[in-house]
Amino acid sequence: MDLLVLVGCYLLGAIPFGVLVGKVARGIDIREFGSGNIGASNVLRTLGVGPALLVFVLDTAKGTAAVVACRALKMEPWIVVMGGVLSIVGHSFSVFLRFRGGKGVATSLGMIIGLNPMIAGIAFGLWLVIVGLTRIISVGSMLAAISVPAMMFAWEKHVEYQAIAVMAATLILVKHRSNVKRLLAGTEPRVGQRVKVDQQGDEQDGK
Repeated sequence: MDLLVLVGCYLLGAIPFGVLVGKVARGIDIREFGSGNIGASNVLRTLGVGPALLVFVLDTAKGTAAVVACRALKMEPWIVVMGGVLSIVGHSFSVFLRFRGGKGVATSLGMIIGLNPMIAGIAFGLWLVIVGLTRIISVGSMLAAISVPAMMFAWEKHVEYQAIAVMAATLILVKHRSNVKRLLAGTEPRVGQRVKVDQQGDEQDGK
């Protein structure tokens, strides 16, 4: 039973909503434009606010749904955590995309919402402030990700939750390697910059 549920969590996370929304909204493969990422930030630059918000909500819901489902089935805390982890792994290494995918920020947020809504709310608020000040989504994502383990160690008694916060933050930082390179080079896109959908971007990294 546990194994089937965990496989289900992975498959749920593996649903590439960014790709699906790109196909439905404009008939394009979002991976061929901008950074090549399937997440909401690249959808925002390529397709605009509406599609990006939809992708963000759906990707976030994957992480929350995995945790909620495991809890509803009265599973042990470590199984609940593993379900959340696998939803993030599914998003970042999707079986439907030949084990490639997104950076896992929204899905990680969804998992944290399921585990500790207060910490998730603070992290999201921090993300909003940082993006508002810098207009760079990747900076907000990385700093918000780092803040979650710190809050988990300060306020959360479950060791499993603390451990998964560290793992999720580490994965997010690793998946942002290309963003760090662009930040250092001064070429990281800012909020408001758009990608022409009739031209493939030169920043594709297949995340």
